[in-house]
Amino acid sequence: MTAQAPMPESVQPVPTARIDLRSDTVTLPTPEMRQAMAEAVVGDDVYGEDPTVNTLQQTVAELLGKEAALFMPSGSMTNQAAIAMHTSRGQEVICAEGSHIYEWELGMMAAFSGVVPRFVPAPLGIPDPQQVRRAVRHSIHQSPTGLISLENTHNKAGGTVIPLDVMQAVRAVADEEGLPLHLDGARMANAAAALGMSLKDVAAPFHSVSLCLSKGLGAPVGSVLAGSKADLVRAHRYRKMLGGGMRQAGILAAAGLIALRDGPARLSADHARARKLAEALVEAGYAVNLNAVQTNIIYATIPGAQQKVDAWAEQGVLASALDVDSVRFVLHYQIGDEMLAQAIGVLTA
Repeated sequence: MTAQAPMPESVQPVPTARIDLRSDTVTLPTPEMRQAMAEAVVGDDVYGEDPTVNTLQQTVAELLGKEAALFMPSGSMTNQAAIAMHTSRGQEVICAEGSHIYEWELGMMAAFSGVVPRFVPAPLGIPDPQQVRRAVRHSIHQSPTGLISLENTHNKAGGTVIPLDVMQAVRAVADEEGLPLHLDGARMANAAAALGMSLKDVAAPFHSVSLCLSKGLGAPVGSVLAGSKADLVRAHRYRKMLGGGMRQAGILAAAGLIALRDGPARLSADHARARKLAEALVEAGYAVNLNAVQTNIIYATIPGAQQKVDAWAEQGVLASALDVDSVRFVLHYQIGDEMLAQAIGVLTA
């Protein structure tokens, strides 16, 4: 028998870490998702003929209380399509400090839409509506404001939650100024769980909403942009321009439907485990702002962050070093109580 040639180094399988706390995007599809994907009825979504995609879009629109929705590969694409559909070149987008649309979307609001951000202070990710009002520009000598965008939960602030009254107050500013209001709701299901509210209630103040299926909800890929029918017609064009025209995408949408069905009920448990881990880190002497630990994300100030993360990885626990002294931990549905206890043992040793 001829021996099988070894796999090239570039495609050698990488051992899977036992406990992965880098992000809630690392989760694997559940058996129910895999079955739904295998059995999905599909068609060509570019022609609007994929029934599973159409079902997902209708489901999200109804859950968020919007007229229409559009399935896309990523949250960055849904956010950038929303910015493009709401703004004109040369305008500004008001957003909270540390917003994902600026920090981690590679300058696309400038590169694609020709707009620039104007930041407002946001302690714990929560902007003051009056600061938002003051950021609106009217002078012919300044770039006019084209859009206000909020992020709930706010990733960089630690997965923090914007209360409903703040969202409603910012909507009042938007209405008075004649501006659209967008929600980067990548983890809005976590916000809804923390607030004890429905997704529709969280989405209500916004003209458009981006909901990620592949973070806390656990789908393998995909985000959905929801809004008015007229806005979504424009967004569809921008999705195409960004390369987001997918064909038999119902295979992916099928997992998204399961994520919407099963994911929200698990989020409160993720939040409770995040609090338990955060308190353990504090007891071990690490600096964690417990006021910011409101959902499933923890930021800890740890000198020599990368060295610590590397040492933990050798013991089977993964985390993300985001700066020289900042480490992020994210809880998700694949981290149960036993795995959390193991992780705490490694991280606090």
